[in-house]
Amino acid sequence: MTGLLNIFVVVYAALFPIVNPLGNAPIFLDLTRHCSPGVRYALAWRVALGGFLLLLASLFLGSHLLVFFGITLPVVRVAGGLVVATVGWGILNRGTGPDDQDTPGSIDDTQASKQAFYPLTMPLTVGPGSIATAIALGSQKPIAGADFRHFVLESVAAVIALAAVAATIYFSYRFADRIEKFLGPSGTNVLVRLFAFVLLCIGAQIMWVGASELITQIKTP
Repeated sequence: MTGLLNIFVVVYAALFPIVNPLGNAPIFLDLTRHCSPGVRYALAWRVALGGFLLLLASLFLGSHLLVFFGITLPVVRVAGGLVVATVGWGILNRGTGPDDQDTPGSIDDTQASKQAFYPLTMPLTVGPGSIATAIALGSQKPIAGADFRHFVLESVAAVIALAAVAATIYFSYRFADRIEKFLGPSGTNVLVRLFAFVLLCIGAQIMWVGASELITQIKTP
């Protein structure tokens, strides 16, 4: 039982800081500001569910898919980091006045269903860093044939940890408007810009890590 609890803690602790649902909540609210409350709440559920499925697939199938398509983790980091940095840069440079209400990237009720996955689920919530982490965690699972019962129990513990991450995403996004009321318009704007800059830096960091690994592979004879 202790071993299963350890797996839950390891998976949750590894993914929570990277997914960062509390930090992304103001950005989620900023992007969905033109949505009605009901649509925004539904989006929070869809993003949480989509994030859970994406992390689940990365955990159990990610390493196999990369091998199948001949893609390495460094390439995933470079491409994904570029996408994350682009989203962060776009949010960072959005205006706040009335003339900027229709800035590209904002979502309304008519666009909600089309943009629930991109950019809200990926890369805003579950980006390349989260996917790479989930793939790395999945690659450390024991071989099922060695002890099938142990494998199943560990897999269940990991899935529960992913569900806990998804629940955190849902509640953070679901009550993002209350966070805004607590902070006020100015405080929310500052927080959005701050985390947008952090998102830009995360994207740059992910690209740098991936590029460094590729350069190391080139130098290695």
